[in-house]
Amino acid sequence: MASSVYMGNRRKWGRPQALLFSNNAGTLDGGSYVPTGVEGTDFIILSDHNRQPISMPPQRIEDRKRMVNATMRSYHTADKLTLSTSWTRLPSRAADTSLEYDSSGEVVTTGYTQYTVDGGAGGVDLLSWWEDHQGPFWVFIAYDKFRIDGVENYSRLDIYNQVARMYFAGFDYTIEKRGADNFDFWNVSLSLEEV
Repeated sequence: MASSVYMGNRRKWGRPQALLFSNNAGTLDGGSYVPTGVEGTDFIILSDHNRQPISMPPQRIEDRKRMVNATMRSYHTADKLTLSTSWTRLPSRAADTSLEYDSSGEVVTTGYTQYTVDGGAGGVDLLSWWEDHQGPFWVFIAYDKFRIDGVENYSRLDIYNQVARMYFAGFDYTIEKRGADNFDFWNVSLSLEEV
């Protein structure tokens, strides 16, 4: 089961991978968002291996109309998040075998070869998640979101600081180069829309 210790040990560098997909909204553990369940089944940590920039344009839902006196009036309903990113030459598998983790996030599988630089999901994991999730799921995002709920905070760089319920708006992959007997290189792109 995931915890703040588990998530801390699953990062390769001082910060978590930028994106995590989860079947649940998770819990707050020690001030940080943590998915609940088992990695690979209930959530996957997306790799930063050759990931391209994450585009997050907000979608403003409003009704704008020009009034009789020529001024503009707007009725704002909500702002929704859209997200898109891609990977180039992402290994199709994270490792040469299915990895198992202990409760602290340390790998207990022995004698394996890791293919993604940070142990995050490979192309096959992304494709499987897309195939299994026609409905909404939760996306955990880690980036320097300086103001959260109106509070300026300098200490939130090393955690997932935004969680959104999203749908796949698009998913595309190509096999760029086939490997010998271990993995292929995939180019993957995806886009998401907030519920």
